[in-house]
Amino acid sequence: MNILDKFHHWRRKMRWDKQYKSGRWDSLASEKELKRYQQIVDFIKKYGNNNPSILDIGSGDGVLTMRMDEKDYSYFLGLDFSKESIKKAQSRNLPKSNFETADAITYQPEQKFDIIVFNEAFYYFHDTKKQEVLDRMIDALNLNGIIITSIYREGHGCWEFFKESVVLKELDFETVTTDEELRYWKVGVYARK
Repeated sequence: MNILDKFHHWRRKMRWDKQYKSGRWDSLASEKELKRYQQIVDFIKKYGNNNPSILDIGSGDGVLTMRMDEKDYSYFLGLDFSKESIKKAQSRNLPKSNFETADAITYQPEQKFDIIVFNEAFYYFHDTKKQEVLDRMIDALNLNGIIITSIYREGHGCWEFFKESVVLKELDFETVTTDEELRYWKVGVYARK
């Protein structure tokens, strides 16, 4: 990323901190988002190992963890670059869960995971960093691990990294709709070939 891109990245982080602090993203725990989170949970149960370890990139304040039963995972690490969202997630004291403030563009997992979720995060990565981040996360998967990606609407400039990958194969893909025409998500599950 050039200096201008780095500035915009920093500015986005400051904006997200401000928005989480003001409650702007409390709507992620609403019923409007429930179907999307439920699709992620369904994919975890259908394609994940029993009692998996999960890395949630773009975890925000821990909504995915709240939508899961603690018996359905052995360990949950939520990662977000908004320190305010992580403060909220940590205050929930969710079982078998930790939350860290980190930027996925530079984050290097200290362990391997059974499931890695790009939770409405992949499209925020600078185009020059998307493949690098994806490769690093593929390396952080346990044997038979899966990647689940949730993207709001079309996700232009994102899906080709998964669908055209020479190392990933698509296991499943769903479009999650709501009663609002412009509120929908695409959720895909991928494993190593």
